[in-house]
Amino acid sequence: MSKSKKSNIEISVGMNVEKALRQLKKKCEREGIVRDMKRGVYFEAPTQKRRKRLVRAIKQNLMRQSAKSI
Repeated sequence: MSKSKKSNIEISVGMNVEKALRQLKKKCEREGIVRDMKRGVYFEAPTQKRRKRLVRAIKQNLMRQSAKSI
């Protein structure tokens, strides 16, 4: 089971709503809330998790190497 995370963003009366929404989206993105929710939607076997992590690491390394060569 996963831990529940609580995030608070205080909004004053005169604050811009669009700015508050941007702050909320940034905070959710930084804390990985959406990613955790998507992960909980379906069961993923441990071997699949490891494979995904490995593929992600390989892609990141390739991107780093190509950025260095430029």
